Amino acid sequence: MHRHGYKGRKFGRKTDQATALLRGLMCSLIKYQSITTTLARAKEMRRSTEKLITLAKKGDLASRRLVIARLDDIEIADLLIDVIAPQITRNSGYLKIERAGFRKGDHSEMATISFVDDIDLELGAKKKGDK
Repeated sequence: MHRHGYKGRKFGRKTDQATALLRGLMCSLIKYQSITTTLARAKEMRRSTEKLITLAKKGDLASRRLVIARLDDIEIADLLIDVIAPQITRNSGYLKIERAGFRKGDHSEMATISFVDDIDLELGAKKKGDK
């Protein structure tokens, strides 16, 4: 049996569990701007997160609804669309992955994933206060 048409890593989980894992990682990355996870998870998360940021940069209603649907968290989606996306000036390559050694327990390769551009969350809080 061939594996044609199957994209992405399985992470040893069922499909819905892997989707929930990536969704939680994306929400944490947007909330904290930098997270440390395994290298495989970081690489897989980068694919979907960069597409999500591109959608958020559009900023129209349809894009906002798609971002909310993919993240399942309205506060995080609003943070991404209203605060983070306007501060990103580049067209692609929004995230960087830096290797962070090996985990002590099982020797898995760890990585830190973060935004390439500096993000100022207080800037978004000031704009919301002005309204």
